[in-house]
Amino acid sequence: MKILALETATMAGSAAIVQDEELIGEIRVNISTAHAERLMPSIEYLLKASRISIKDIDAFAVSIGPGSFTGLRIGLSTAKGFSYSTGKPIISVPTLDAFARTLPFCPHFICPMLDARKNEVYAGLYKWEIGICTKIVPETAINPADFLRQIKGPAVFIGEGARIYKKLIKDALGDAALFAPVSKMIPSASAVGEIALEKLKNGLIADPVSLTPFYLRKSEAEIKKDALPHSPDI
Repeated sequence: MKILALETATMAGSAAIVQDEELIGEIRVNISTAHAERLMPSIEYLLKASRISIKDIDAFAVSIGPGSFTGLRIGLSTAKGFSYSTGKPIISVPTLDAFARTLPFCPHFICPMLDARKNEVYAGLYKWEIGICTKIVPETAINPADFLRQIKGPAVFIGEGARIYKKLIKDALGDAALFAPVSKMIPSASAVGEIALEKLKNGLIADPVSLTPFYLRKSEAEIKKDALPHSPDI
């Protein structure tokens, strides 16, 4: 089984092809260029370099959120386009689940933390237990100081939110706060592909028509729309 996996939840976008227990290739780029400009060229290069046709792909996986509203929409629309055009299934993978998996068998808590702006982060808490990366605290959009109060023990922090709030994390947890190396600080499409392979083998595919991003909170446009005065019913 070959899966083309996309990760566009943050500025550090990536695409990967995974096959059973093998990583065929992955491209990760952490720059400010919009995903709309670089995602398709990255996919085309990855396919060409791997000598794989889009027709050889058995399923498409996408990081579903939480994360950048625009990035998630671009990743999902791209995956949907491939699914519709090829008739192959699409698999959604929670962003923080895949991110936590990039630190296999870590003995400490794992805290992926993405910048949600407005002085908040998208965060969750995970722990490897009997070879399984278990979700201890579900994904939430929260003030980082409030989230840190839930962590009781050493934790490894990953993600742009961990970088932005590094001092706050250190002040709150002291020596119990650990930070992953730079190679592990951004999400990975290959981790999305790993989880997607497991879901595909268990028949857990998504409906491309009803599938929507996992935003956790409303967009600015929705907030402004809700704030507008409503016309009285006539």
